[in-house]
Amino acid sequence: MWKRGTIEAIGTFAMVFVGCGSVSLERSSLEVSLAFGAIVAIVIVIIGRWSGAHINPAVSIAFYFRGDLSSKDTISHVLGQLFGGLLAGVTLNGAGPTVKKTTWLNLIGIEILITFVLMASILIIIRKTQQWVPIAIVVGSTVAVLAYLFGAYTGASMNPARTFGPNLISGDAGLIPLYFLCTTIGALLAVKVERLIQTTSE
Repeated sequence: MWKRGTIEAIGTFAMVFVGCGSVSLERSSLEVSLAFGAIVAIVIVIIGRWSGAHINPAVSIAFYFRGDLSSKDTISHVLGQLFGGLLAGVTLNGAGPTVKKTTWLNLIGIEILITFVLMASILIIIRKTQQWVPIAIVVGSTVAVLAYLFGAYTGASMNPARTFGPNLISGDAGLIPLYFLCTTIGALLAVKVERLIQTTSE
């Protein structure tokens, strides 16, 4: 149980450290998006075989809802991911927090939508293959594209752990519950839609 959580913590630390680190270096939106996408892909290839490389509490909760993850492993994953995000936030001294640059309604809609798309991409690719390289390419590319398209409005979190660490350390903790809720709803909706499609096809 806790071995999986530790692995998720390491993977999430790497993702937040590299992604938010690129923000702290004031790289362009394209470079930041590519950094997030690339590190997600790399982490999936490296740790996927041991923990699934969710590196995202919303994704782990969605897999629990789907019936693919036990309650104990879900708790281990989420705690590990949040710890990894927090450690990265401390290491970066709160650099690269998720920032709201749109209306509250737009923020809610965008974060639900993009996390839905991210989770949908995961569900689609894992139904086609269990090979980690193609999974990494699809998921990493999805993260990069969504980050580039929506980063200017909501920071394109798609991931409570990505927001948790940097925002808590930077003093922007007030946004954490909303991002956690919206991203989780988006991921759960993707699983719900998958079930509806399966039911209809049957």
